[in-house]
Amino acid sequence: MSYCLHSESDLDAGPIYVRENGKLHVVNRGAGSVQNVTRKARPFRLFSRGFSVELCMNREDDRARRQRTDHFIFTYTKEGNLRYSAKSLFSLVLGYISDNVDHIDSLIGFPEQIAEKLFSAAEARQKFTEPATGLRALQKFTEAYGSLVLCSLCLRNRYLVISEKLEEIKSFRELTCLDLSCCKLGDEHELLEHLTKEALSSVKRLLLKDTSLSDVGLRRMTAPVRVLKKGLENLLVLDLSCNPKITDVGIGYLLSFKTLNCLDISGTGLKDINAVTKRIQAQLGLVHSKVPLEEFDHSNCKTEGWAEQTVLQWEQAVMEAIKPQDDLRSRAALHFYGKPRRIQEVVKCKLVEAETKACGNLQFYKEKVQNCHLPLKKEVTGSHELKNNKKRARAEQEKERTSKQKHLCLTVEDWDLLNTY
Repeated sequence: MSYCLHSESDLDAGPIYVRENGKLHVVNRGAGSVQNVTRKARPFRLFSRGFSVELCMNREDDRARRQRTDHFIFTYTKEGNLRYSAKSLFSLVLGYISDNVDHIDSLIGFPEQIAEKLFSAAEARQKFTEPATGLRALQKFTEAYGSLVLCSLCLRNRYLVISEKLEEIKSFRELTCLDLSCCKLGDEHELLEHLTKEALSSVKRLLLKDTSLSDVGLRRMTAPVRVLKKGLENLLVLDLSCNPKITDVGIGYLLSFKTLNCLDISGTGLKDINAVTKRIQAQLGLVHSKVPLEEFDHSNCKTEGWAEQTVLQWEQAVMEAIKPQDDLRSRAALHFYGKPRRIQEVVKCKLVEAETKACGNLQFYKEKVQNCHLPLKKEVTGSHELKNNKKRARAEQEKERTSKQKHLCLTVEDWDLLNTY
């Protein structure tokens, strides 16, 4: 607030009063005479006539004023009157912590129920999509809660999300299902190298359909399991279909996954299919399936966990970033070809699946052993078969031991791979 005091005249000192014979007189300087005045003086002015007051709020406090309105819940009654009630202290503290979630030191030992509410509050404020602080905030939750944040991740045909949010994806721990199909990652991608780390040793279902993998990529992916017995040691379902660069040599690396229950190698570059099927059946105990298995259906793999909406926010942000470029490309394609480019990519994906169906189904599964109580006669008759099976199993074990001794002579490339872990 500001004000100014201006007198009407700089030379005018105001009225002059004189007391004479007990009476008060005012002297008129212009006329030079004295007049009798009982009590008729002009009112004293603190401000000049042109003075005006403007009351303004400090504009820097607008943000604080908006935050104060967040402390209330506004509702309307049946009569249409606006009614507000104050929020609880818990919700206010939750909102404040979620606004500053990147400054948290650690959440280890924090209750899961409150942590889930804190994660959803930060997710609603899109804290995990910020480029500067999103990764640090997400790591606080993944380090403390692991599979609760995300237990299953589906990135099928989302190669742009992988390229933009690679570090965030690598921060997820204790995943049990990971779908990287149709992403064209290749053998040298950093995410495929991350699959061999201990953080993803809990993966039981891995879908790598149409990822441009070759024998080199399989050798790198299986090196920790083959030699160090670490990495993807708990893998149960593996999909390597639509990778024509995988040959019979690459299938030999997969024999180190002793816990496999289902394997899909349809659409690969195998030369001797019969020899490969016999080798898989003998060393892994998997049987060739004549019918497509449900384990390799895409509908069974979904993104599940606290960060489900976070992955969708990443995808929306990436799509909004490339939307102007796609519009220009689609216009050019429409002008030249007569159809948008995006439709052509979908057609290509369908053509790849059609080619794999035409080549044949190479899916393998492990038969379930049924424990049924048979009569004693049948047990006696089947004892000879059990003995023969035991002899065969011993022979196969001896073959595996000899093969392991042969494989212990690692090449220079294998040693280089092991030194990276």
